Amino acid sequence: MRQPATRFNEDEYALITSAAAQCNLSVAGFLARSALAAARDLSRTSAEIADEREVITALFDSRRRLGWAGSNLNQAVKALNSGAEVPHLEAAVAAVRRAADAAHEAATRLIEHHGP
Repeated sequence: MRQPATRFNEDEYALITSAAAQCNLSVAGFLARSALAAARDLSRTSAEIADEREVITALFDSRRRLGWAGSNLNQAVKALNSGAEVPHLEAAVAAVRRAADAAHEAATRLIEHHGP
């Protein structure tokens, strides 16, 4: 059995670790499955693979931003419910909308890429 070594920068490794966790796989298992899937489908061009990677990266980034924006919105609503002034409420709502729109756009691109 062979066990090749790979190197990733911090951003790449964070993306891979997150994707592996989403698939309930170890990083090694995720890398093995991904590499084998790519090797079995050589008809895909590197441009298609790169485009898919960008879409997936956008989805993970949107998910992170949506969590952050939702957290800020929850804090604003909590303050509102306690009678406090919330001067940045509109900004928090706008951030949630932007994050949701980005997630929707990335998901739509992924669906268009793979078909329904």
